[in-house]
Amino acid sequence: MPAGWKQAEPGGAFVNGKWWEIYNDAALNALEEQVSISNQNVLQAEAQYREARAAAREARSALFPTVSAGIGVTATGAGGAASNAAGANGSSNAGTRTAYSLPFNVAWEPDLWGNIRRSVTGNIDLAQASEADLENARLLFQAELAQDYFQLHGIDGDADLLRRTSDSYNEYLTLTKNRYAAGVASDLDVAQAESQLYSAQSALIDLGEQRAQLEHAIAILIGKPPSDVSVPAVPLTTAPPPVPIGLPSDLLERRPDIAGAERRVASANEQIGIAMAAFYPAFTLSASAGLNASSLAKWFTWPSRFWSVGPGLSETLFDAGRRRSIVAQEQAAYDATVAGYRQSVLTALQQVEDNLAALRVLSDESDKLQQTIQSADRALNISTAQYRAGTTSYLTVITSQAALLGSQRSAIQLLSRRLTASVLLVEALGGGWNSSRLPSRQDVLAAKSP
Repeated sequence: MPAGWKQAEPGGAFVNGKWWEIYNDAALNALEEQVSISNQNVLQAEAQYREARAAAREARSALFPTVSAGIGVTATGAGGAASNAAGANGSSNAGTRTAYSLPFNVAWEPDLWGNIRRSVTGNIDLAQASEADLENARLLFQAELAQDYFQLHGIDGDADLLRRTSDSYNEYLTLTKNRYAAGVASDLDVAQAESQLYSAQSALIDLGEQRAQLEHAIAILIGKPPSDVSVPAVPLTTAPPPVPIGLPSDLLERRPDIAGAERRVASANEQIGIAMAAFYPAFTLSASAGLNASSLAKWFTWPSRFWSVGPGLSETLFDAGRRRSIVAQEQAAYDATVAGYRQSVLTALQQVEDNLAALRVLSDESDKLQQTIQSADRALNISTAQYRAGTTSYLTVITSQAALLGSQRSAIQLLSRRLTASVLLVEALGGGWNSSRLPSRQDVLAAKSP
């Protein structure tokens, strides 16, 4: 088993695919539930799945006879002598005949070579692939929402830090002004303290634009206008939860995009069989019966009845290599889908490994950064005491302030990155989805959604 992978514990998998519940955030849970209901991209994928199911039912209809009926009224006439003779008798309808017909037709093509069955199976495979695409769209946009959510609250934490830092810098500004008034500090100290304060306030204002953009992105993901959504400001404190990894081989069943690629491979294989069936004769059965009379009153008399029945057989004798070219096309298309399937598996493995590595490295970095913050805080306390005692310049204090603030902001950003990597790992693992959830053949062909 690759390093970083581990066997999932019983009960450790995501419950009903609601993977976001591992973060224990009620606000996030409420937002995620709206993605499946209101996200327009998800609704588009759902409509495409319904379209694919309808196409499968259409293909299945070719297995059964086609029955049609019609009604017709036909008037025929002839000119020349017949018309003149009739005119001599004084009849205005001379030379004209009217026929009333009511035909019923039945046509059926027996599936002798399996091309119709293959067409049905291929369309079912595509419908299952479309369902996998739908699940992949849900997972994609749910993961995107979680990332935006954590980044937004990371900004909230950064803003909270900058507000507290601005209050602290304001106290330092008061200190420098008092020392300047007492004649023990220069105006340079005051200017430097003002610069630090204004810089922190400017950074705080800049965060407002970033937060608004993330809030708008969340609104779009839940299918609402940006002006209708407001996410309360809450500093980010959520620690990345443990994610059940499972075995690498599980990805083949847990990733909807891989399942969709596999179903497309199956469908492409059926297309080869359909193309091969074109080399065999086409056999059809047809029958016709009905009524045909010169007046409606004679419709139901015995002479007005007619019928016909018979088979038909046709075979293409020469097509200049067209059928062989179609087979070659379908074989090439099959090879392309196989390559796409293999690539999707490799990409999935890479995504899992990338995010496992990211979580591991970011966790180690977080530990070191906490040590950096502690040292920077101690350095600021020492430099402040020395400045009060007049043994160091205010530049030393500024340097310590900048180091502490930079480390604290990095820690907040690092927490946001760790949570983002956690979400990406969940997405790479399929979000708790399993290929057993794909609709069965019966579900695809059912008139109503399962």
